[in-house]
Amino acid sequence: MPMISLAPCPAPSPSESPSFSAVESIAASFFASSMPLVTPALLSTSKSGLCHSEGKMVLEERERDGLVGFEREKEREERFGGGGGHGRRWEEERRRWKQKWRKLRFDLHDISGAKQASNYLIGLGSYDITGPAADVNMMGYANLEQITSGVHFRLRARTFIVAERQGNRLVFVNLDACMASQIVTIKLLERLKARYGGLYTEQNVAISGIHTHAGPGGYLQYVVYIITSLGFVRQSFDVIVDGIEKSIVQAHESLQPGSIFVNKGELLDAGVNRSPSAYLNNPAAERAKYKYNVDKEMTLLKFVDDKWGPVGSFNWFATHGTSMSRTNSLISGDNKGAAARFMEDWFEQKGFTEGFDTLYFNKSEADRIPRRVSTIVPSPNENRNELMRLASSFQPSKGRPATRFLSLARRVRNALRQADRPQFVSAFCQSNCGDVSPNVLGAYCTDTGLPCDFNHSTCHGKNELCYGRGPGYPDEFESTRIIGERQFKKAVELFDNASEQLKGKVDFRHEYLNFSNLEVSLPKVGGGKEVVKTCPAALGFSFAAGTTDGPGAFDFKQGDDKGNVFWRLVRDLIKTPSQEQIKCQCPKPILLDIGETKEPYDWAPSILPVQILRIGQLVILSVPGEFTTMAGRRLREAVKMVLTSGGKGEFDSNVHIVIAGLTNTYSQYVTTIEEYQVQRYEGASTLYGPHTLDAYIQEFKKLATALISGKTVEPGPQPPDLLDKEISLLPPVILDATPPCVKFGDVKTDVPSNSTFKRGELVTVTFWSACPRNDLMTEGTFALVEILQNQKTWAPAYDDDDFCLRFKWSRPAKLSPESYATIEWRIPGSVVSGVYRISHFGASKSLLGSIRHFTGSSSAFVVA
Repeated sequence: MPMISLAPCPAPSPSESPSFSAVESIAASFFASSMPLVTPALLSTSKSGLCHSEGKMVLEERERDGLVGFEREKEREERFGGGGGHGRRWEEERRRWKQKWRKLRFDLHDISGAKQASNYLIGLGSYDITGPAADVNMMGYANLEQITSGVHFRLRARTFIVAERQGNRLVFVNLDACMASQIVTIKLLERLKARYGGLYTEQNVAISGIHTHAGPGGYLQYVVYIITSLGFVRQSFDVIVDGIEKSIVQAHESLQPGSIFVNKGELLDAGVNRSPSAYLNNPAAERAKYKYNVDKEMTLLKFVDDKWGPVGSFNWFATHGTSMSRTNSLISGDNKGAAARFMEDWFEQKGFTEGFDTLYFNKSEADRIPRRVSTIVPSPNENRNELMRLASSFQPSKGRPATRFLSLARRVRNALRQADRPQFVSAFCQSNCGDVSPNVLGAYCTDTGLPCDFNHSTCHGKNELCYGRGPGYPDEFESTRIIGERQFKKAVELFDNASEQLKGKVDFRHEYLNFSNLEVSLPKVGGGKEVVKTCPAALGFSFAAGTTDGPGAFDFKQGDDKGNVFWRLVRDLIKTPSQEQIKCQCPKPILLDIGETKEPYDWAPSILPVQILRIGQLVILSVPGEFTTMAGRRLREAVKMVLTSGGKGEFDSNVHIVIAGLTNTYSQYVTTIEEYQVQRYEGASTLYGPHTLDAYIQEFKKLATALISGKTVEPGPQPPDLLDKEISLLPPVILDATPPCVKFGDVKTDVPSNSTFKRGELVTVTFWSACPRNDLMTEGTFALVEILQNQKTWAPAYDDDDFCLRFKWSRPAKLSPESYATIEWRIPGSVVSGVYRISHFGASKSLLGSIRHFTGSSSAFVVA
């Protein structure tokens, strides 16, 4: 049986070792509830301390001895005791015994981590930020037709706070959103100031987006980012600000002494370079230093509470949130959100769920996703006729009034949570993903199946037919699962083997800079310096071509450094760029001069934040955009050189530097100057001209110098607060209605009567519903799968935060007040047999504006 290793530790002093009394206490509790026949053999556990390798070997040896003892006793009873049913009883006892051993292993692992000398206060938090699941354009692809209409799984804000016991502290928030937003950051900081005074400010708070392209838009303040969402969407904005604040409050209130461990490792097959022709324009000598044309390294932090053991993990890895396509309309955290959901579920059930080791570490079972239902209810009798009899007695329940609390109370993870310990928080953060696609099979023409043109990503000269293929092609949900699972499995590996403890200062530096006219000093080829400048923001023609993850329209193509006359005429109707701007942005042909367009208010940002966060030997570079692979490498190397060459030896070559992309605000892409010349999508979207990366490197070197010297930096010019100027053209919900004699929550299309389903099959139920914008069901659920327990009680099994359950909402006509909720459950392979039903929760709006909650349930059915 594959083992989850105990955390390795150096030869500790007696004061650092987990005392045998603690180990003995756990063991005694374990053995007291175990079968007497194996207790004597197992109680001879070594007293050398179980975080040592010899302790681990003893633990494994005792487990093997116990399993052998089980088999001998089973054989003896079968030979001399006779009687049917003994085999089943022994298998059940053996299963329970294995679960207890698994729990013992993890408890000992938690002690070994917690007994390290902790030097920080750590706190973690998580809160629902799932926005409006209807009528709102999604942020990312800029596709006018991509309108939310349901939930794949929920979005969350996940936070960690690290504080010195008497000194600095910092906050890092990871959003299941496309990117951070300047106006979200501004308003969140105002709330934190009102709540905590000067404890949390723009200096020590970082808010980063995972870059999912399947979340509601309308929460940014600059015009160019809210055109497709019909302007500002207050509901999208509010739920994100509320969720971030609540996650920070949770983290703040849970601050306890603890330790942080760091680990890193290589993850293959989770990202490919979608602009390889631009990457090849970088110097050959520079490219030769790297094995791959994308970064393959994941860096993970493991948070270990002194009392509770591991309580969370955050990792950084570069791959785009574009496993879900531009035609998807279900809210989804894409591959990184999926990975976070998998890892949090994994931790909550580890050591308790039968089959845990098989689910995650047996290659023959590598594609299975964790399930929790067997930890909530006991496996029922698998007599199919009895299950059918039970199911037939439960007909669909009519739609009925409900309270919002009912949706919250029925959430699966509320039932699963161990009340006596903190929730485990796991975040999969974004890094320098600018040219990294999760569609790892490559880009192909949809009509011929042949690879797209290498330089321009076109098919027959057009971009519309060139699409990247994910590993689950043609199923985007499967691609999302696979890329998410690959990140999740690597994170588990790094988590279980994290042994390098972070030690040292908590510190930070932050500055606002005007990137529209920033002077940059560069070395000349023949010696000396030259001063260049960044430019006001502008988008090139290739921006409109899109990428292989989401192609654009019309006759645009990537790699266009000339443009054409027709689109220049269209551009000039909006804003004609000045000759100075054209020269500054060269060789980018300007399609939209957004930096100099101010009507009705700013189209693009000019003032951007740069920020460095330090936790011991880990340094986080918070950047407000999408750096390409080589751009990120250059930035990390430049900062590393500053840190290791100064600071009185505080940093050595083993300093860990990660880039947190799309952080604090959003300003699109950053390429190298060589990639900029090629003018693929990323170069055309590098807003501030060819010297954008040089400007970032210059300013981050200044921040790094200030960090190691203990000097302060000037705050810089403040970004604008445009909230009062925002325009919203999204119509409100006017009215929800049902046909005569039909109630909200009634079943429209039920499961077949007396139906039985098998694992892997799809169960579909449709309800009469109302617009999900009436209540976002924050920390609740629109959809629920319930299992019958004790022949009379329905227990929650799966909800709309589960990968296997999809909530889809639709109207029979665009302006109809009637609507449907279709709930699809793809039955997992690890589900227990039993009687199930599907329930729906919603809220309707009357003509007078009152909101009434409702619920309804399908007929019962059998899963056998």
